[in-house]
Amino acid sequence: MRAVVTGATGFVGPRLLRLLNEPVVLTRSPERARDAIGTLTSRIYAWDPMQGPPPADAFDGVDTVFHLAGESVAEGRWSAAQKARIRDSRLIGTRHLVQGIAALDTRPATLVSASAVGYYGNRGDAELTETAPPAKDFLAGVCVDWEAEAMAAEASGVRVVTARTGIALGTGGGALGRMLTPFKMGAGGPLGNGKQWMPWIHVADLASLYVHAATTPSLRGAMNAVAPNPVRNSEFTTALAAAVGRPAVVPVPYFGLRLAFGEFAQVLFHSQRVLPKVALESGFRFRYPLITEALAEIMGTKATAA
Repeated sequence: MRAVVTGATGFVGPRLLRLLNEPVVLTRSPERARDAIGTLTSRIYAWDPMQGPPPADAFDGVDTVFHLAGESVAEGRWSAAQKARIRDSRLIGTRHLVQGIAALDTRPATLVSASAVGYYGNRGDAELTETAPPAKDFLAGVCVDWEAEAMAAEASGVRVVTARTGIALGTGGGALGRMLTPFKMGAGGPLGNGKQWMPWIHVADLASLYVHAATTPSLRGAMNAVAPNPVRNSEFTTALAAAVGRPAVVPVPYFGLRLAFGEFAQVLFHSQRVLPKVALESGFRFRYPLITEALAEIMGTKATAA
């Protein structure tokens, strides 16, 4: 597989690059990318997703595009300006990417574009497969429009898979990187009553699932990129506390996180029992289907730079 990857310097990107043969990277800062992932690729092209389509030369000999780029939803408070950056980085960036693909004489066969379980919003105990309708909050609206921009590539004959990704867990950063310090200090605890469902996935499974989507011609449209066994927040808290060998019994109140994160705190308390029906029915096998197995592997492995 010869692939172009956007968002390659993020948490998931380097894991994906390791699974590819001579990947091409599109990035705002080639110098930063060379420092971060230079050993994983020799082809790096400058591209600002907000300014226009990527350079056509980057797609020479390419059959797959993995589009992972987008402003982090967990960085900073959700001011009006930050929410605009979150939305525009996904919609405008994806639109420009699709425009660039459409203009090529020889187009890649497949586009695997990241999306998020934010599509489903707060849904209690309902089991959510890919056919579940979207919510009506901010993140859901972003995901709906983001996926629509990616699916527009179908008009150019490109097969599109939109991977609705859950909480990616692994060494070297991501959500777990933010959680470990308080848990190691014995200050971790469930969010509120801990009953909300958490859709998670080991980062190694996530990278493999992206490749599976690219190499399985029957897949098209939405695919939940989550482990097959979602857990309640209280179960996750217990498993993580056991993995670090520290207690975690004091609940984290909503009002405290609201003060720290603003509107984004609502997302942390959402309950999303998301299931990877499409992935399982297409033959994908998870290496880490259980949260205890995933955390044991992560905590027992030396962190690698990502």
